[in-house]
Amino acid sequence: MTEPLRIEHAGAELWLLADKALYWPEQQALLIADIHFGKAAAYRRLGQPVPHGTTAANLQRLDGLLARYPAREIIFLGDFLHAPESRGEATLAALRRWRQAHPDLRLTLVRGNHDLRAGDPPDDLAVEVVDEPLLRGPFALQHEPRPHPTHAVLAGHLHPAFCLLGKGRQRLRLPCFSFEAQVSLLPAFGEFTGAMEVDAAPGRRLFVVGDGGVWAVGTGSGL
Repeated sequence: MTEPLRIEHAGAELWLLADKALYWPEQQALLIADIHFGKAAAYRRLGQPVPHGTTAANLQRLDGLLARYPAREIIFLGDFLHAPESRGEATLAALRRWRQAHPDLRLTLVRGNHDLRAGDPPDDLAVEVVDEPLLRGPFALQHEPRPHPTHAVLAGHLHPAFCLLGKGRQRLRLPCFSFEAQVSLLPAFGEFTGAMEVDAAPGRRLFVVGDGGVWAVGTGSGL
């Protein structure tokens, strides 16, 4: 795993991580968008042949981040549980075991559209749940990528990706961070999620995630 890509945005230093997460060192906080716990389980309950083990994989990646970065808090930018069908015994048991291993870690969830349908996490996971926006420093932390009148927005929801073009018809679509003055997007953290392509544009800084690192493309770069 390469070193994080450090950028400055809205006067704050942010670290973009190859695990499709953002670390805010001043707050000692990890920001995670669209983890969608239990998505595969929800699809299996509908009879769809989808992969097993996505919840365990997401939790292992969170453990890896907590081992590398001094985090006091994880802020989830919406879509913690995927659907009501995600509240199965195996999914919730895995989440409870993980929570018991991190009893002093503060967990905050900014409700997203899937949370409204799936419901808040069970009380014993000790997740503080708030409606957007959550105002911290210069940022409005949201799920929906809507501008805020006074703060720069960090949001999820759209699962941004950027397409790298090679020779001929070669195309490689990679998850990305997208930063603009008013509204910036984090890639979806969760396994088994789709993506929406975004383009390079004036005033937009794009950073793709791939090959164990984060790389600047388009109109901007890191510090």
